[in-house]
Amino acid sequence: MNTVLDVKGKSQYDEDIDRSIRSSACGPVTAFVMAQHLLPQGCPYTTNELYRLLGGTKIGLFKYRFIRNMRKILGVEWTIAECTINEVKRQLDNGRPVAAKFDKWFTFRWHGNYGFDYHWVPVIGYEEKGDDIFLFIHDNGGRNRDSQVRLISYQKNRPILSFIKIEPNE
Repeated sequence: MNTVLDVKGKSQYDEDIDRSIRSSACGPVTAFVMAQHLLPQGCPYTTNELYRLLGGTKIGLFKYRFIRNMRKILGVEWTIAECTINEVKRQLDNGRPVAAKFDKWFTFRWHGNYGFDYHWVPVIGYEEKGDDIFLFIHDNGGRNRDSQVRLISYQKNRPILSFIKIEPNE
């Protein structure tokens, strides 16, 4: 089975993002990309504003802040919560991207070889192959590079991965 959403990515190094926050703007960029896709009028905030509203720091965005502050931003009409890989697949099957956080530092998995050491990305699809699930992600770009869609093994990265869904309440 293969599901991939048509989600427009964004680089955390785009010119519209304040130079001083670019290296730690992956969480706010992920929130921006998801809001652009999920909200009928698009995201009402810039990435710079989301950085402040979400509580971004030079060492990144903590998961609890992403959840708590996205709840404040989006209001009671939305559920923002941590979720499992099965819920990730359900969200994607229903047309909603999911935030993924790779974090080997605060999970104390310092010696593993993972797709990213510490990074937030939007998950825009998945493909099941054998005993693994491959996640299609926007990598949020790099210096002088647009965001690219990459395929990441869930099994290889599972020890340091967590997911957050944003879905409308019924």
